[in-house]
Order: sequence, then structure tokens, then C-alpha cells
Amino acid sequence: MASNLKSVAKQAKDYKYILLVMRHAKTEPFNAHGDFERCLLDKGLKQAKRVAKGLKGMGLVPDVIDCSSAVRARQTCERMLKVFGDGPKVHYSKALYADGMQAVFDALANTKDKRHTLMVLGHEPTVSMACQWLAVKRSDPGMLDLLNLGMSTACVAVFGSEAPLRKWGVHEAELIAVLSPKDFD
Repeated sequence: MASNLKSVAKQAKDYKYILLVMRHAKTEPFNAHGDFERCLLDKGLKQAKRVAKGLKGMGLVPDVIDCSSAVRARQTCERMLKVFGDGPKVHYSKALYADGMQAVFDALANTKDKRHTLMVLGHEPTVSMACQWLAVKRSDPGMLDLLNLGMSTACVAVFGSEAPLRKWGVHEAELIAVLSPKDFD
């Protein structure tokens, strides 16, 4: 899959603004303190690290990460930051856990023009639904089908546009790729 990643990286470089929409990594199925407190499994920690290394290798380290404040999303982000370094500015938001797709569009709307690569790290079904709404209608049907099925853990959708992120609306972003952790092996 390395050649596929090179192709995705090359396509992404054609755009001034990039959005990475990611679902948190693999978690425990249950936590006695409730869904918000669910933690990553060892597999999830490995997924987060693998995806971060892959994105970094592709030159897609985000300037800003808008991350759900749920434990599993925070743990995914923290693991990725160990690879990304101090570059990304991180905002934790309960809205990305509780407020559905509107929270994703709010994250876009609040991104300053000087920020060229944004990562939104959240949950299903919000992330896959938001991706479907963002993608231009001419997007690859195979990638849209993947989004229709829902994003698996640590899956990342890559979007690009010449318009600043704060101006993105429904069906205005180019869907470049939908990548699973296995794509980064």
C-alpha cells in the first residue's frame, strides 16, 4: 500500500487546505463509568501510533486538532502527538462527542485561514456522516461506499480544497482518500 499512500500524499499537495477526519482508535467495549470514559485497548494504542507515523510520512501533520473530549478520543490524540511532536495545536471539545455533525461543521467554521491542515478526531456515526456531507458529489463511489458503511476505528478520511476551511460547506470538499490503519502497514 506504500505506493497508494504516495499517490494520496501527492494528491493532497495539490490543495491549499486539507481536512483529516478520523475516528478514535480501538476501545474497550464497556466501561463501568459509562461510554464517555471508555479507554483504548493496546490494539488502539498501536493503531493511533501507526496512523500518526503514516500521516507524518505523507507530510500530513495537522496544524490543529479538534478532538472529542471523550477518554478514547483524547487517548488517541495523545498517542498521535507523540509522533507528531509539538506542532499541532489541540482543542478538546465535548461537542465532538455529543453534538453530532454540527460540531464538525463548527470546527471547520472556527478554523483560522492561516491553518492549512485540520484534523477532526471524533466518533461514529458522526464522522462518517459528516464526511458524506462534505464530499463533492462526483467523489469516487467506492470511497463513498466505505463511508456509508461507517468508519472503522482509526480510519481517516482525507479532503482537500482551495477554499479556507472555515468556508467549507455541504458537498464542497474533494474526497481524496479513506484510509484504514492497515493501509499504513
